[in-house]
Amino acid sequence: MQHAGYRIIPVNPKIEDALGEKAYKTLEEIPDKVDIVNIFRRSEFVPPIVESAIRIGAAAVWMQEGVINEDAAQRAREAGLFVVMDRCILKEHRRL
Repeated sequence: MQHAGYRIIPVNPKIEDALGEKAYKTLEEIPDKVDIVNIFRRSEFVPPIVESAIRIGAAAVWMQEGVINEDAAQRAREAGLFVVMDRCILKEHRRL
């Protein structure tokens, strides 16, 4: 996705940087506007990530292949976020 011109800001409390970008421990620590929160965690870990996405004013949450949490998706939709579940953002980008 970086090669397509997208900036990827890693969020992981266990790393300092990735993909040439500074990593943040939480979404709330990112100083820039975040458009899409791309979730690469197991389905049971999605709800708090969605809550963080709502708090930071993200426009969308994208759950990668195999990541499905209907309750969290509904919460995100109710908060006005666009939601994608169980799809790879890179595959979709290539397809479109």
